[in-house]
Amino acid sequence: MKAFEKDLTLGLLGGGQLGRMLIQSAIDYNIDVHVLDPDINAPCHQLATSFEVGSLTDESTVYNFCRQFDLISIEIENVNTDALFRLEKEGIKVFPQPAVIKLIQDKRAQKQFFKEHNIPTAAFVLTESQKDLVQYAHMFPAVHKLGREGYDGRGVMKIRHTADISKGFNAPGVLEEMVDFEKEISVIVARNEDGEIKSFPVVELVFHPEYNLVEYLFAPAQISVAIEEESQAIARKIILELNMVGLLAVEMFVTRDGKVLVNEVAPRTHNSGHQTIEANTTSQFEQHLRAIFNMPLGATDAVIPSAMVNMLGEDGYSGVAKYIGMEDILELDGVHVHFYGKKMTKPFRKMGHVTITGYDAEKLMEKVNFVKETLKVIA
Repeated sequence: MKAFEKDLTLGLLGGGQLGRMLIQSAIDYNIDVHVLDPDINAPCHQLATSFEVGSLTDESTVYNFCRQFDLISIEIENVNTDALFRLEKEGIKVFPQPAVIKLIQDKRAQKQFFKEHNIPTAAFVLTESQKDLVQYAHMFPAVHKLGREGYDGRGVMKIRHTADISKGFNAPGVLEEMVDFEKEISVIVARNEDGEIKSFPVVELVFHPEYNLVEYLFAPAQISVAIEEESQAIARKIILELNMVGLLAVEMFVTRDGKVLVNEVAPRTHNSGHQTIEANTTSQFEQHLRAIFNMPLGATDAVIPSAMVNMLGEDGYSGVAKYIGMEDILELDGVHVHFYGKKMTKPFRKMGHVTITGYDAEKLMEKVNFVKETLKVIA
């Protein structure tokens, strides 16, 4: 609760759009947020209490930045955990904990964790190099994932047959059986130091067919009560087994025969929770702050059904961003636009998002399609 009186300082590793929206929420709680990011023009640079340019993966840079603050958090997983372990030993609170970050940084370790804790997930094998795929041809079609440093669709390759083996990664990875799914869903769950846990309603994700990142989502998901309850139970089990403090996004598949399988997890605020700013009693960003500062967690119920459309840079355009169709979408009821403060666009870069709220599911879908077809980010 000292956060209200500005007794505590928060150091944030990563200055992207997730950090930007976290700062916007932190302002309501008198929390000053100090940010480290390698990009001088990162989305947080204009909003942070202080902003330092530096590497997130260099141990000394991360350590020297973080040692100034009482509490450390992240908005991206690709950070130096050795520095965070040192800080934790010195009494500085790091949430999520360094051990959690280190495990989740590696998709191989993630999958093994799921297996060891009886968390349902697709069958998989670990691979050390591209040539290992030859001996697992019986698993095709399958998905090959880079063990480390893959994000937003990068580091994921579909291997449909032996001719695709050359597309695999020549580095440690994991080969997963391709799941015959009906829907992709996500649950965001939070846990504070006192052990209180709350999760948000399940959302339904629609991924871009080529670039494997979320194109839009609907909340709540159109699923059965049984699937909703199972998904929530899985998310809560994972955060408990991790003994994690903070916010955890759990992406899952709903198979055509009604099973729920975990795909991946992220120990931070997440693209699948952006709509909570307008549509839920507590946003994911406020909930993350409540969790890491050990405040009572907020109510997660949806105030109104919603959709969220990612504002992506158009293919074939790189340079200073220009937005086409903005006035047309702003004429729609229930539309709220979030820009991420990025001046430069490039193909499929996340430039912002649009939240749409409304009680009529059919009209929500119509508005999603209108936004997708009308709003373009070019250069």
